[in-house]
Amino acid sequence: MNSSLKQGEGVSRSSLFDVLSPFDRSVVGTVPLSQVADTQDVIARAQHGALQAAALTRGRRAEMLFKAADLVEQRAENFAVTIASEAGKTIRQARKETARCVNTLRLCAEEAKRLAGEIIPFDSYAGSENRSGYYTLEPLGVILAITPFNDPLNLVAHKLGPAIAAGNGVILKPSLLAPLSAQALTECLWESGVPADVLQIVHGGPDVASALVREKSIRMVTFTGGPATGEAITRDGGLKKMAMDLGGNAPVIVMADCDLRDAAESCVSGSFWAAGQNCIGTQRIFVAASAFNQFVEYFVELTKKMVVGNPLDEASDMGPMITESQAERIERWVDEAVSMGARVLTGHRREGALYYPTVLVDVPSHCHLWADEAFAPVVSISSFANLKDAVAAANASESSLQAGIFTNNLEAALAAAGSLQAGGVMINDSSDYRFDGMPFGGFKYGSLGREGVRFSMMEMTQPKVICFKRNTANYA
Repeated sequence: MNSSLKQGEGVSRSSLFDVLSPFDRSVVGTVPLSQVADTQDVIARAQHGALQAAALTRGRRAEMLFKAADLVEQRAENFAVTIASEAGKTIRQARKETARCVNTLRLCAEEAKRLAGEIIPFDSYAGSENRSGYYTLEPLGVILAITPFNDPLNLVAHKLGPAIAAGNGVILKPSLLAPLSAQALTECLWESGVPADVLQIVHGGPDVASALVREKSIRMVTFTGGPATGEAITRDGGLKKMAMDLGGNAPVIVMADCDLRDAAESCVSGSFWAAGQNCIGTQRIFVAASAFNQFVEYFVELTKKMVVGNPLDEASDMGPMITESQAERIERWVDEAVSMGARVLTGHRREGALYYPTVLVDVPSHCHLWADEAFAPVVSISSFANLKDAVAAANASESSLQAGIFTNNLEAALAAAGSLQAGGVMINDSSDYRFDGMPFGGFKYGSLGREGVRFSMMEMTQPKVICFKRNTANYA
């Protein structure tokens, strides 16, 4: 891996910050660290950049995004190594994230060409017979994007791509835990022709983020991360548009009529992908009582086969959590659940930041592990008597991004899809399936707006009405 990424001209260089591997704490790269004092220059440039961005034709925006996608594709292995090194994803998972980033950018390029309003039927209203017109979708101006560590490339693309496609200026503030992928993607976008003022990247701590959030000229904050930070952003931000994904506690229902082996394989992947640090990762599994023992047997068997270790090792199925303190936190949460009566079937073993995939049953509903987002490689499995009870238990959560159900019964699938309180219901798939073009967001606490390329662009634009009044006397 190249640990000395080129620094683009759109970054402040107050000092250098070492990015550490979550696996062995070695330095894997550096980024220039900004201070609060730097933000005024960033804002001034962003305001100029917003004007530049709005003046770019849709065709030019698409051209730049297509070129950036090609650059990422050409450098795919370097991106994958960077993701694995800084975020701890296995190299195989990192390659998939890189491929998704390419797809996301190409989707953005296509949508840039399709961004349009509609004809408004003014003459369908009494008193407006002599009027006609339409509305356009105009950029908001300057958008601040704050991104997390767990998908350090594709989640960045999901914010930068739509913002640029919609004609906005954008300031990116990635997580300091995994900023190298974001830096490299930003440089690809600059290289593809995106002006440095249209897209800036700022590496800094919470004080820098807060200073940017408070700026009145920021028209929108798009944020993915924890609920405490999300609440702080809403307090600091004032009267500006917000789009937020603050996590979930994803449930999956397994009916007795499904292919139990397939369901177990899908849920193991859904639970332990990226060491469970996945906002739509499967956390709670509800299994029909008659199938419970068989499903649990399959699930534990598959979990025990997982290879845990160095994320750069091709054989590894799961790497470390992002920090040792996070691994210690989930270790405490599991200890708490066990003290309340839960049983560990496999896992609950920690080596530094490595926390082995862990499966529990009999988890009480009032412990952290059940009630809150675990964001760790831990899954809780329970049984249910009927689908209505399973849906009610699945819905008993403060936040809900996605859910899943495995069944061969169409009526059961449709009943669950209609009743599950989630932004997406995956049928015969685990909760963590996501296509980058679909609307993505949640119900209840912790979700504002939607991501997914076209849907993000709707959040990042504003309608402008153009109305013509005709002088009918001229046609007498």
